[in-house]
Parts: sequence; structure tokens; C-alpha cells
Amino acid sequence: MNELLFSKKYYVRKLQKNDIDQIYGLCSKNHLYYQYCPPYVTRKSIESDMMTLPDNIDIKDKYYVGYFKNEKLIAVLDLIDGYPKKDIVFIGFLMIDISVQKNGVGSAIVNELIDYLTTLKYKEVRLGWINGNLQAEHFWIKNGFCSIKEGRVVLANRLLNKFFTD
Repeated sequence: MNELLFSKKYYVRKLQKNDIDQIYGLCSKNHLYYQYCPPYVTRKSIESDMMTLPDNIDIKDKYYVGYFKNEKLIAVLDLIDGYPKKDIVFIGFLMIDISVQKNGVGSAIVNELIDYLTTLKYKEVRLGWINGNLQAEHFWIKNGFCSIKEGRVVLANRLLNKFFTD
């Protein structure tokens, strides 16, 4: 998987420690997200998130990336390749800068990513949102994701190729 190919519209690259201030600037403005998913973001929590992995996943399979438009960070994506199974990709986090929300930027990012992952023969993309966060629920359903398990967190997926079966 090559993060440079996640988008044709935006420049995408892995984020590093020296990007933390930009990431914090983007995330700290999204108060609604942190109402549903506390605690509120800190530079230390960002640094921790950059390294957090599910069990049995190697750091090489984590893509903590930024989307840039004219050198401005407009989105942060945390994606795990091969989780929970080899042919599945898990989106752990997607945050769009509030200055570009409600303009189709988030949907464009998701759909370009889906197009790329489909070429790599992945079966599905999974993610979760906090139950009751209607903004997140609406966004992900609008982008083709369906709830597969509900609890405090709603687990959802989007199948990438209708010809795949279990």
C-alpha cells in the first residue's frame, strides 16, 4: 500500500512528530468530535495516537497520514492495513479541518481512498463511530458504510467488491 496513491486531488503523506502542532491545530477546532469521544485532544494524545496499534499489527501496517491542499493540512487519517483480517482495512480516525467541512472534501477523500483500495483487491473497509454522534453517522452512511454491530460504538463497514463472499 502506498499512501501517495490515497488521493489524486490532495497530497498525502505519513505524518511525523514534527507535524504534531499542525495536527493539533486541525483537531482542536473540532469540538463536536470530542464531545462524543473524550478526552479533548492534546499534543501528547496525538503523539500517542501516531503509535497506537491493535494487537498483532506491525507499525508498517499503520498509515497515520495527512491530506494537504496547497501545503495546508486539511485532513488526518489513521488507517490500519490488514485489520482485523488480511483483506480488510480499518479506519481508526478521520478528521477533516472545520474550514473545509460541508464542502464535499471528506466524501472526496473517502471515495478516492475506496477507489484505491478496490484496485488492491481489499474486501472491505471497517470503522466505528460513537453511538449518538449523528454528524459522524450521517457522514459515514452517506459514504456507503452500513452498521454491522451496535453498542457504545457503532461498527460499520463498506464492501469494496460485490463479487467477494466469505
